[in-house]
Amino acid sequence: MKRSIITTADGSKTIQIEEWNEQYHSVHGAIQEAKHVYIEYGLREFLQRQPNQKHINILEIGFGTGLNALLTATDELALQKSILYHGIEAYPVSSDELRALNYSDLLVSKLDIFYHLHQASWHKEIQITKHFVLKKRQEFFTDVKDVNVFDIVYFDAFGPRVQPDLWTPSIFKMMYTAMRLGSVLVTYSAKGSVRRAMQEVGFEVERLSGPPGKREMLRATKIS
Repeated sequence: MKRSIITTADGSKTIQIEEWNEQYHSVHGAIQEAKHVYIEYGLREFLQRQPNQKHINILEIGFGTGLNALLTATDELALQKSILYHGIEAYPVSSDELRALNYSDLLVSKLDIFYHLHQASWHKEIQITKHFVLKKRQEFFTDVKDVNVFDIVYFDAFGPRVQPDLWTPSIFKMMYTAMRLGSVLVTYSAKGSVRRAMQEVGFEVERLSGPPGKREMLRATKIS
């Protein structure tokens, strides 16, 4: 499928799959969306709920451009914690695509970390910063077999319009199994079918205000 680099509304770039008319990040602002959905309502919400927890395990479904990992590794609140970050990606972004992204222009102080994320070996725990360890896993989302491991899940798969099989109860059951009690899963999607799939496997689900261009998003908590 043909892929191209496009500029989103906040000036940051993302990758577009032309055949699907689908992007890795929101056309209304790639960086704005990542900060709103995954950092503010995911990472920071969990840290507020569990202020004394020193070690945080994060799972990202759709590592993609590495933007969510970059923002997590450099977040001011996260700097006070020890983070192990697992990024799942079946089809890694190419070197040419990474060079075409402009995160280095918009997030200059984070440039070295961005490159370290993408130069890190796959399937190994790699120390990126003093507090942030990355393990990139080149596998399909259906291969996730972790049990009771993660505190936060960034669910950033391609949307249910183009890949509905990634937003089903069976997928969310895998997420539920991989998560610890009290953990949170956040996603940009607010579709009713997605919310019901989450609820079906036991999540408590909240509708929250969405990032620019979206009215709502979802946050799910594992409560039992």
